[in-house]
Amino acid sequence: MRGIRLHIYGGAEVKWEEIERRDREGSSDWSGETRCTHEANETYLNNEMVLFGKETLLIILEENKKKEENLKIEIENLETSGQKGDNPTLPAGSYTFPFRYQLPYSLPPSFEGSVGRIRYWITGTIDKPWKFDDRTKKVFTVAGQLDLNQRPEAMKVLRGEDEIYICCLCCESGPISCNFELDRSGYVPGESIPIKAKITNHSNRTIRGSSAVLYSMVTYYATTKSKTEENIIGKLSHRRILPGDSDTWNGDLLPIPPLPPSDQRGCRIIGIEYYVKFSVVPTGPASQLDIRLKIIIGTIPLLPGIGEPIPPSYGPGQWQLHQGRVQAFAPPTTSQPTPTYAESTFGKVNIRDVDDTEYTKGDTDYAPMYAYYNEGSRAEPSAPPQYLDASTSPVTTLKPPVTHQ
Repeated sequence: MRGIRLHIYGGAEVKWEEIERRDREGSSDWSGETRCTHEANETYLNNEMVLFGKETLLIILEENKKKEENLKIEIENLETSGQKGDNPTLPAGSYTFPFRYQLPYSLPPSFEGSVGRIRYWITGTIDKPWKFDDRTKKVFTVAGQLDLNQRPEAMKVLRGEDEIYICCLCCESGPISCNFELDRSGYVPGESIPIKAKITNHSNRTIRGSSAVLYSMVTYYATTKSKTEENIIGKLSHRRILPGDSDTWNGDLLPIPPLPPSDQRGCRIIGIEYYVKFSVVPTGPASQLDIRLKIIIGTIPLLPGIGEPIPPSYGPGQWQLHQGRVQAFAPPTTSQPTPTYAESTFGKVNIRDVDDTEYTKGDTDYAPMYAYYNEGSRAEPSAPPQYLDASTSPVTTLKPPVTHQ
């Protein structure tokens, strides 16, 4: 063999295709459609580690020297991390090659989307001359860190209100009004969002129902264009409201599943935001009433009784690779709860790339792992929630995205 090497890579990529209309030059006449590709990428890690034998650069230089005797590069004086000279050999047997690699602190967290990703992986290669290399690929998660105690706006109470008027033939009825409130703007996966709202129906029409929806808004930035999609994460619903009646949400709990944090620090081509939208839907032909509040999804929860931000601390974003496994190193503290790590609520994706061959080994299904707190919610509902259908589960997870271009 020529060597045993590890390649550690991390980067972001967005790519999608669109059918676009094409007009004749200098004319407003339509001349047809064309398929356009929009893409962009960023690289955060791209390093090779030699565990045994020669590194790739030395092998390439040696091959070139055989072809070109006048090559001016002196391989003997080249500084490399691997050995030089003849190809090394290993006697038959089992071998272990411990290694350690420190990841930069500022890496953006892992993310898998419909037309974009932030992905990190490590590839191990046994380089065998004149034979197919043995190659194994392993994707790992960078969880990132967003400490809500460092974001003063995370403690801010969010409120919204609105009303709509419904016209029925020649008769104008009274308004449908709604007040919507969240106890704060910052949450972590594993917590639940207490939904408080008051709906008053002064119209002469029945309200079909009301709902609170947690959703993400992901924006992908290509070189010349951007694309935004909404992904519904969870939903709560209440039943209908008769004319002249009202309904109150007394802290109904909307759970937060494992999600990437809001802050994609260090990534310029993918942005993630989270919202809770409260909707009131009248019967008949009428526009629904929507109130949208933006929230922050973090990785370290707000600490009770803290009136001002606490100093920065090491958390799930500090990662190291050691002996083929990904481990998180965080100094133990008495004030911070300890998270577990759970698969993304959006499920697994196939990670096979164009560079992978039939000889590339490793699991091709992967889901990022995000910080998740099992302590439960911070609030209890003052009244049991009501649902449109008693047989329906109170929380609905929906996967298909709604795309805006």
